[in-house]
Amino acid sequence: MKQQANDTENHEVWRFRSPTLETVKTIEKVIHKYSGKFKKTQLWQKLPRKVMWPTYLIILEYLEEINRIVISANGVITYIWNPELAKRYLESKHLHYDNAKSAT
Repeated sequence: MKQQANDTENHEVWRFRSPTLETVKTIEKVIHKYSGKFKKTQLWQKLPRKVMWPTYLIILEYLEEINRIVISANGVITYIWNPELAKRYLESKHLHYDNAKSAT
């Protein structure tokens, strides 16, 4: 029952505190810089400009959903996205969209 309340609260916050792409990118860069060193509040204090706490939490939830970050059991935030690896996979011929399309 508590989970439903949290989901409802998150959706309500999202509706009123929709972050900009610039804010998401800023937070992602700070997380990348301090990966594995800080918890939510400490990391929030490291941001170069003020971000409202509910907006910050929504961005953390989003980054976790798209597998850019992981939050450990003790609350430390770690950046896990590896763009170089993703680029290598995208450049791989056997994984390219055009090859998959022609195979069907």
